[in-house]
Amino acid sequence: MKPINARLLLVIGLAVAVLGWFATVLTSRYSMATPVLPATALMTMGVIVALTLVLGIRVLRWRNSTKKKTMLNPILAARTLVLAQACAYAGTVLLGWHAGIFLDQLRVWSLRSDQGVTWLALAMAGGGLIMIVVGLLVERFCRVPPEDGDAGAGNGIPGRGSRSETKGEGEYAYRGD
Repeated sequence: MKPINARLLLVIGLAVAVLGWFATVLTSRYSMATPVLPATALMTMGVIVALTLVLGIRVLRWRNSTKKKTMLNPILAARTLVLAQACAYAGTVLLGWHAGIFLDQLRVWSLRSDQGVTWLALAMAGGGLIMIVVGLLVERFCRVPPEDGDAGAGNGIPGRGSRSETKGEGEYAYRGD
């Protein structure tokens, strides 16, 4: 698997922010409800973040332990990595969408008597940001540090690294490609 590209996350976030802003403009024009997630979604986001962190810490403990009596289940490590990346991408979409809504709501801040939707959009954007941070952090937990023999073992040629260094991709705890 390839590591998450930060530029791709930024592009996705900006594109979804524009869509969120446009959707809010349209719903306001037609006197519809603002398209923001309900407050209960914050609890769901919290459960996802907690589960991702617990699984990531489990992989990190195995990676950092000096006595590896048992082998880490490679399926668990792969699923943890996929969950971390999905958490980062979902957080990007949630952050972008609700940031677009928040920016549109700011323009009518003083005209509205009920700013509950604005605060809810800001809370959802904050939750999306937390999901991104946790996803990227757990993705780093899943990386395998280079082994002692990998440092200069690139075909006997000085300056050539291992296979993963020459490709520019990181290796993960489950050692799968």
